[in-house]
Amino acid sequence: MSSKRTFDALFLPLNAKRPGSRRVPADENPALEAMWHVVCAIPRGQVSTYGAVARAAGFPGRARLAGFALKVAPEDANIPWHRVVGAGGRIVFPKSSHEHREQTRRLRAEGVLAKEGRVPLSAMTQLEEL
Repeated sequence: MSSKRTFDALFLPLNAKRPGSRRVPADENPALEAMWHVVCAIPRGQVSTYGAVARAAGFPGRARLAGFALKVAPEDANIPWHRVVGAGGRIVFPKSSHEHREQTRRLRAEGVLAKEGRVPLSAMTQLEEL
């Protein structure tokens, strides 16, 4: 399957404005499901980056897709979104935001010291392609 066909098959159904396309619920999108599966595999007390999640899910170079997958994840799936940070261990939410405070709180509850918007590199885990 060519890369263009792969992209169309996985991502265009999310775009309801494209003529002739149908909206596929996020929980039926194989790319998003792959990202969620990888995030759920991150051990408690450890973190990984959006880029590493994307690579492990089989989508290298698609860190933004990993972020999108977490944004549209169903709440009842209980995906540990707080275990995913930006490159270098940076919490990507603005420091004054509710999301930043919540991610920091959840990480600290798992024993990860988030200090000044960053987590220590010792808390980072390497993900294998799943």
